[in-house]
Amino acid sequence: MRLNSFDDFTPLKEIIVGSADGYADRIRDLSFDMFISDNLSGTRGYFPSLSTWRDSEARRQRNEPDRLALKERFLQELIEDVEGVVEQLEALGVTVHRPLEPAADLTKVTTPAWDAAVVPPLNLRDNTLVMGDEIIETPPTLRARYFENQFLKPTFMGYFAQGARWTVMPRPVMTDASFDPDNDNPAPNIEVPENPQPSPYDSGLEPMIDAANCLRLGRDLIVNVANRNHALAYDWLERHLDGRFRVHRMDKLTQSHIDSVVVPLRPGTLLLRSADVLDYLPEPLRTWDVIVPPAPQISDYPQYENGDPIPPSPYIDLNVLSIDENTVMVNDACKTLIRTLEEHRFTVVPVRHRHRRLFGGGFHCFTLDTVRTGGAEEYI
Repeated sequence: MRLNSFDDFTPLKEIIVGSADGYADRIRDLSFDMFISDNLSGTRGYFPSLSTWRDSEARRQRNEPDRLALKERFLQELIEDVEGVVEQLEALGVTVHRPLEPAADLTKVTTPAWDAAVVPPLNLRDNTLVMGDEIIETPPTLRARYFENQFLKPTFMGYFAQGARWTVMPRPVMTDASFDPDNDNPAPNIEVPENPQPSPYDSGLEPMIDAANCLRLGRDLIVNVANRNHALAYDWLERHLDGRFRVHRMDKLTQSHIDSVVVPLRPGTLLLRSADVLDYLPEPLRTWDVIVPPAPQISDYPQYENGDPIPPSPYIDLNVLSIDENTVMVNDACKTLIRTLEEHRFTVVPVRHRHRRLFGGGFHCFTLDTVRTGGAEEYI
């Protein structure tokens, strides 16, 4: 089918599901430190493991060497869970596309400015923004994911052959000077980089943003802007989409991603982490019905030994995937969330996803919907 995706809730027809194969380690560098935080103000330290992860001295000790080996059993269980998502989507009648697998000997990529490990194409949502009939590859915020979209090229070429537009936002050089630490006015709980180093390739601040900073609602695109990198990317999106979409700026709701914070489940209904989120949203959205499930508890998640890093927000299970305006895929471990959605007359499809906080990402993160039945509607 032709590329067509304007929202996250109209009936889903085609989707790309990521792959965890080869996810051998997590690399800590300046880009990783700036990205990882407990996103919403007031939740820092909610999980002890996250507080420990943010402690500089403990972090240095734990990251010698810099490669953080991930336990093989957890990785195999992650792979099993991702494949379970594929099976469930296909059972629901959705066409599923998959990325290429990185070759086993592909362990590092090199640019003129830095080296980085290769991260498999798992959280596809972050580096691609689909706007109607256009693929927009966004400028990555993590060096380890700089070439991740190369694994999606065959699928993108297929949509291009059927008439899709295909655009790549400016690729950042990504030296240490490219990142905005915003020391004077940081976004909630943002990491300030330690000891940034000069490079002969410094070109100043650059546009950098993940597509998961964005919320798509028909003709409207809402962009969370938490630093000057995001602001430059917002300016690019506003100019590029002018005349086709209305682009709205939302300042510092989170440090980056918003798809575990505000989730449109259908026109007129939002799933929110907290009622406080409404204060950040464009005014028309503040009149929508709101579902705020009870806050997660530590016992809701697997606990890990030996200081394994726990990057994502404790609210990661709000990262649901809508199959249509009445049907939502939810982690089967989230009994309270499932019950809450069912009380609001949603049909819940429970699917297993065990190590979502260890590896980062929920169902919305590691999928990229490419065909839904909705169009450029006036939702706000």
